[in-house]
Amino acid sequence: MTITSINISAQNKNADNENSILWEVTGNGLSKPSYITGTCHIMCSKDFEMKPKVLKALEKSDSFVMEINYMDPKEMTALQGMFKSDKKLSDQLSPNEANELDKVLADYGTNLKNMDSSSSQALYALISMKAVPCPQTEIKSYEIELLQTALKSKKNIGGLEKVEDQLTSINNAYDLKEVIQQLKMGKEYEVLLQGMVNAFKKEDVHTVYNLFKNDKFMNSKQEKAMLTDRNKNWAEKMPEMMKKESSLFAVGGAHLMGENGIIKLLRSKGYTVKPISSL
Repeated sequence: MTITSINISAQNKNADNENSILWEVTGNGLSKPSYITGTCHIMCSKDFEMKPKVLKALEKSDSFVMEINYMDPKEMTALQGMFKSDKKLSDQLSPNEANELDKVLADYGTNLKNMDSSSSQALYALISMKAVPCPQTEIKSYEIELLQTALKSKKNIGGLEKVEDQLTSINNAYDLKEVIQQLKMGKEYEVLLQGMVNAFKKEDVHTVYNLFKNDKFMNSKQEKAMLTDRNKNWAEKMPEMMKKESSLFAVGGAHLMGENGIIKLLRSKGYTVKPISSL
């Protein structure tokens, strides 16, 4: 057994006791530590709190890396295009299904006529927006808050995937009819999001992960597309980024834990990844 595998075994043994939204990555030839922070993409301002240790990790890093680089104009154009479709929703459904979707959309304050030229991704986005129990003006995004701080500090900004990659993941996870099934569970999503926000505030990333992949909301195909495959792609890109410069990676909290979570994947590559209580 090599030193590396002993180290990984020791880390994995303690993994169930580890809970933090901030992790330090060292070893495996890195000259400076990098950091990973789990995020809660959207929450009400009353629940929002930026931990000082996360800001400290950003201060110590040369670059700030999100799932998508919101500062790349091409990516922002692609993001806007992601919500429109050349193919009308009503043309993809039977008259009965279209009528049913129209009724479901009434719960989201809209209707099929207004949404007909939208993509299924635009429908999917309605779920999270409605699940947040506060007006749009009071919604905060963890990534955007960190990004604004990073820009003030003149940090390099990067992304782990393209909008096109994210679109492929969502398409692989949910076809139109599966999105409609998700829309019908609107109330349950409100409960789910509140549970995730509460766990996130306690830095209980194990619970965030378990709630997110609950089979009521996500089957094995969807988990593979939304979590596993993306985590593996990111874990392949992160070493080169960390070697080049010290980075703070900000990814959804559900991507950290689990057998195919970012933490285990980086440890399997020989990095020491440890939870940080304070910096």
